Amino acid sequence: MAYEYSKGWFIQQLKAGGISYHPIEKKKLELYKTFVLRRLYEDLKKGQS
Repeated sequence: MAYEYSKGWFIQQLKAGGISYHPIEKKKLELYKTFVLRRLYEDLKKGQS
C-alpha cells in the first residue's frame, strides 16, 4: 500500500486505469518523477469524466 498522492500511489492508479507505459516515450512508469506521473493521472481522470 502506498501513501496517497505518492509516486507509488500514482503508479498504482495509472496501472489500474490501464496505463503501464508512458504514452509517448514508451518507457515504464517507474522511471518517471512524481510530477510527470501526476500529469498522466490528471489526463486519465479528465478522459474518464
